[in-house]
Amino acid sequence: MTFNITVLTIFPEMFPGFLNYSLAGKALKKKIWDLEVVNVRSFAKDKHSTVDDVPYGGGAGMIMRSDVIGDAVDSVLSAHKDTKFLYMTPSGTKFDQSIANELIEFSHITILCGRFEGIDQRVIDEYTPYELSVGDYILSGGEPAAMVVLDTCIRLLPGVVNNSDSVTEESFNYSSGMLEYPQYTKPKQWREHKVPEVLLSGNHKKISDWRQEQSQVITRKRRPELLNGEINDKFT
Repeated sequence: MTFNITVLTIFPEMFPGFLNYSLAGKALKKKIWDLEVVNVRSFAKDKHSTVDDVPYGGGAGMIMRSDVIGDAVDSVLSAHKDTKFLYMTPSGTKFDQSIANELIEFSHITILCGRFEGIDQRVIDEYTPYELSVGDYILSGGEPAAMVVLDTCIRLLPGVVNNSDSVTEESFNYSSGMLEYPQYTKPKQWREHKVPEVLLSGNHKKISDWRQEQSQVITRKRRPELLNGEINDKFT
């Protein structure tokens, strides 16, 4: 079954972007996933294709108009009645691997990419999209964030990554609350750095124990909150 994606944006030329390369690009050509890009600007009401205006109550920046976005969203929802509707925003739930695992269970997802200072709140009130963030920082728009989400999801789809154990192991590590362990390949010694002897031992039990220990050490140092079981609530 194809994983179908619709993206709402005022910069349709940004897509598929880097998703047209490497594993994701090959998967797109194989129709493992499919992309539809809708230009929000085509739903503007005037000859200048205006999609934003000054905020009521004053303030810096511009806000994307509810009437323009609403018509764009309506056009997508009428064509894809069972879609999962997402809105990329810094104030949303922080994206993680568990959310990616849930998203690929949908046959169709729609992602709205905001710009400027965001979108009119009435759009959110009307459609109640799942608000999603890729981190505690500000991007110029939702397009790069949407690509991060899509790249994460696409590589989980059957047939995208040749070695399915790679995806399974990465997902297991994260869902267990640990970051990935260090990885090594040839040569056995590079400059003054040697590959840990345990990885050359052929003892799979010792290797597994070493990797788990390293994951715990790295996670405790860099992301201790993951060891406390802090995960996002599932969405409906």
